[in-house]
Amino acid sequence: MCGIVAAAARREVSEILLEGLRRLEYRGYDSAGMALIDNEHHLQLHKKQGKVSELEKAQALQPYFGCTGIAHTRWATHGEPSGVNAHPHISGQRIALVHNGIIENHLVLREELVAAGYEIASATDTEVVVHLLHRELENDASLLEAMRAVVRRLDGAYALAAVDAEHPDEVVGARKGSPLVVGVGIGENFLASDQMALRQVTDRFIYLEEGDLVRITPSTLDVYDVDGAPVQRSKTQIEEPVEATDKGDFDHFMIKEIYEQPKALAATFAAAAAEREVNDAAFGAEAGKLFDQVQSVQIVACGTSYHAGLVARYWLEEVAGVACEVEVASEFRYRKRVQHEGTLLVAISQSGETADTLAALRNASEGEF
Repeated sequence: MCGIVAAAARREVSEILLEGLRRLEYRGYDSAGMALIDNEHHLQLHKKQGKVSELEKAQALQPYFGCTGIAHTRWATHGEPSGVNAHPHISGQRIALVHNGIIENHLVLREELVAAGYEIASATDTEVVVHLLHRELENDASLLEAMRAVVRRLDGAYALAAVDAEHPDEVVGARKGSPLVVGVGIGENFLASDQMALRQVTDRFIYLEEGDLVRITPSTLDVYDVDGAPVQRSKTQIEEPVEATDKGDFDHFMIKEIYEQPKALAATFAAAAAEREVNDAAFGAEAGKLFDQVQSVQIVACGTSYHAGLVARYWLEEVAGVACEVEVASEFRYRKRVQHEGTLLVAISQSGETADTLAALRNASEGEF
């Protein structure tokens, strides 16, 4: 699972970006990178295969500083794990871009760019996107306009964040099928694939919706919908203590999560038992009516989320008396199903971006659920 962190601030942000990447290490990755725009409007880039600690060593040996930057941890999909394939990718020594997701039509776009004279150094789908952005900017588009034009050409899922050395105080992002959140600060704003990456700098977040584009500067934050119209997205204040997102005294996040399970389960059940009614804030205002119609539950998930679904099946059937089936999302999405009326579909994804789980959810929403 890849991770994105981006910042536009009135202070130096290299350590904020690195700390954000450290907080995303639980997601798993094979390389890391960071791009900063310095005071002379130069794009500065570090990329390393391996752990975030390797990126930290590179930054210690050759420090780069800036008030605007993007950073990334990569889990290889297109192209092997390497420094060349690591993000950010750059174009024209001007544009830098990070990306989560998979661009399904990247080969067609790659051929188009090569024919136009672009040299593509990596084996990734992401580098195609940054060159498309560069081409739009060469036609006098703003970074936001360029991003809007480019995403219209992309098939697949993506969360994107880009910077332009010629406009050093802004970061532009976009999302479709992969999460991207805005961290709201004072004199600074941030983007990340997971709010956990930004809890050290803010507790206020905006969760971008499908198809949204966003432009942040140190003092402004503008969100646009899929049609390019300005929209207002609500801010959420997170009350969870910052310590909950740290490893604490544990060597690894996995060990920490294992030991925290009893406490986490007890807190979850206690909150539900205390309310004795459907939590509208968590499930939506219409959830109560929907739950009254439920006769059975179908859970879809992958990996350890699938294991969590297997545990949930025991509780749903024993405690709630509701029949429950659990299936791996990659199997569920491709087979022809016989679905009974009144079945509630529950999709579980730790990251919110598991490709097969999201595809299963989209498939089901177009059908009988």
